[in-house]
Amino acid sequence: MTATRHGSVDARHPAAVPAGMHTRTVRGRAGKPLTPYLFLAPFMAVFGVFVLVPAVYGIWISLHNWDFFLPERPWVGLGNYTELFDPTSFVASEFWQSMRATGLFVLFSVPFLVTIPLGLALLLNRTFRGRTFFRAVYFAPYVLGVSVIGLLWQYLLNANVGLVNHYLSRLGVDEVIPWLTATPWVWVSLVGVTVWWTLGFNTVIYLAGLQGIDTTLYEAARVDGAGRRHEFWHVTLPSLRPVLLFVLTITILASANMFGQAYMLTNGAPNNETRTAIMVIAETGLEQFRMGRAAAMSYVLALLLIGISTLNFFLFRRQEKN
Repeated sequence: MTATRHGSVDARHPAAVPAGMHTRTVRGRAGKPLTPYLFLAPFMAVFGVFVLVPAVYGIWISLHNWDFFLPERPWVGLGNYTELFDPTSFVASEFWQSMRATGLFVLFSVPFLVTIPLGLALLLNRTFRGRTFFRAVYFAPYVLGVSVIGLLWQYLLNANVGLVNHYLSRLGVDEVIPWLTATPWVWVSLVGVTVWWTLGFNTVIYLAGLQGIDTTLYEAARVDGAGRRHEFWHVTLPSLRPVLLFVLTITILASANMFGQAYMLTNGAPNNETRTAIMVIAETGLEQFRMGRAAAMSYVLALLLIGISTLNFFLFRRQEKN
């Protein structure tokens, strides 16, 4: 047992730790090494059966000319992938046109789905009469299925009998707006419906993040004379950086996988301008039964989304270091 300069016992020396305590610590750490894995086992089993195995099997399918109606599924290697990058291939032109439509939807919708819910969360985080009611109202559309949303807005946005054009005409707008059949109105419709439908989810995520910010940070900022604008830029946003990263990433992924809205509202019109990548993949695999080609399209889309997500994490991490 050694003594420090001030006469206390040096806890780093083995003799400074009582024997019983040392034994209990070792047993506590190594006595049940399988316990964490037992807790993880149910999740890993579900993840393996429903995610990992289908993903690996999908790669195997993409390497074959896979047709359910053919007795044999010949090996084509990377043929399904190279076809997607052949500029003379009709399949490639169709796929990349759908990727362009998907990219436009992501570009138009993500800024609104990141900023508008943040503003709503800032408002709903304040204390006022009826706050719980308004929280429920903004989240309510999110619980509806995409088929319900599609049928509802098909009726509202119909150019001839829709309520939107009806009330616009009463306000003095004489032009019949083709919300579902002509550009740029189809993009306005798809983005507007998607924002109305899904902003409640992002708002709830932001609310959870706002309620986790230490209030002493705001008190310290007020002591220093900061106003609401400075509090937002120098306290709220830095504290919400992990939440922003999460919201941005899942919003990009969800928008890139958009299918139901386009299928129900526009069905790809006009001239396949709103025919998204998921629509082409579904038609290729489930209507044309070319599962190998559809699987290859899926993995090209997945790799692009993985790259975008990785870039998001990298940029946010670099921002934190700066």
